[in-house]
Amino acid sequence: MTSNAALQEEPAPIVACTVSRDVQNFDLLIEDMEAECHEAWGDLSIEDASVFLDQPEAETLEFIALAIDQEDEAGIDQITDLIKRASEAGIKTFVVAEEVSPIVLHKLLKLGAEEFMPYPLPDGALRDAIQRMRNKATQAELIDATLKTNIKATGDRDGVVIPVQGLAGGTGATTFAVNLAWELANVDKGDEGLRVCLLDLDLQFGSIATYLDLPRREAVFELLQDTASMDSDSFMQALLTFNEKLQVLTAPSELIPLDMISPQDVQKIIDVARTNFDYVIIDMPQSVVMWTETVLNAAHIFFAMTELDMRSAQNTLRVIRALKGEDLPYQKLRYVLNRAPGFTDLNGKSRVKRMAESLDIKIELLMPDGGKQVVQSNDHGVPLSEVATKNPLRKEIQKLAQSVHETNVAAVEGA
Repeated sequence: MTSNAALQEEPAPIVACTVSRDVQNFDLLIEDMEAECHEAWGDLSIEDASVFLDQPEAETLEFIALAIDQEDEAGIDQITDLIKRASEAGIKTFVVAEEVSPIVLHKLLKLGAEEFMPYPLPDGALRDAIQRMRNKATQAELIDATLKTNIKATGDRDGVVIPVQGLAGGTGATTFAVNLAWELANVDKGDEGLRVCLLDLDLQFGSIATYLDLPRREAVFELLQDTASMDSDSFMQALLTFNEKLQVLTAPSELIPLDMISPQDVQKIIDVARTNFDYVIIDMPQSVVMWTETVLNAAHIFFAMTELDMRSAQNTLRVIRALKGEDLPYQKLRYVLNRAPGFTDLNGKSRVKRMAESLDIKIELLMPDGGKQVVQSNDHGVPLSEVATKNPLRKEIQKLAQSVHETNVAAVEGA
């Protein structure tokens, strides 16, 4: 016996919503939503959207397209609250704006909006935004499965802080920082080994992600935006692991101002890193910024990378004068000469001696030229020890890591 009642198909879950004061003012957005989401989208007013986010039906939402114009700026508080609530629920927000001030747009993006698109919408703008959003989600799943750090916060360490800063462009500071961190991570062959963290604080052009073939994550930008609520667990979640031994905080995925973080933010990051790692290596921006003093004060040793040329000499002199003028601990600086002259280059050694005497400094570390293997190593995203074990630069950095660790162990035992 069969029923005469027609079987009704379950309606498709809603994956997207437009949110606006009046969606009819954004007819091009309606067309694009129909093209990309077909029947699986809806339309809500700003007031209704706040209520809808609390409903079970909202769990299937991928994104909301928030369409606003100049008249909506008067109710910006309600809009910002909606974006924050959507972000907390894991729902992305695309802002479609017509004649909205840059200040308002900046505020919305800072609060968690995924992207801004001008209205009238350019051809394919919504489709491209959706694709970027889904690509990021796929990448995040890959990171969680393979690269996300799996070590736990301990809060029981008192790590050694070692910043590295180039005093001129191209002095090899990032290469030095990456390889020093990796050698330190491998210097102790015990059961647990050393916990080493590498921080890329060159927020604009940091290359550590490239040199270790790691993705740049949105989680880093989110961490830097809200260090006040950061704890050890949230810090560890922003890290990536390289070859199961080295934990890395990459530079953000987007270009951001160096002054986006304050000295207090940097101090908090260093403090949290120190309590969870034995060594904290920091790759600094070449520029001197308002939080350089914070890093210098926190450092146990501050490696300053130079080369045997006039620009390095002049910049070194300027840095020393600046630090002395501000009564900062310039004595922490340890000068590293990269691409130093070879053992038989007596003329080069004489130039090194004259440079040190003229600057009234001691050049303690002479790093040999690693040649093409350094460039190849960086381009392939692996440390020198993985591709060129016998490279002279790698050997010197390995010796330095061993010396740093032995000195630290001796200091701890003698305390």
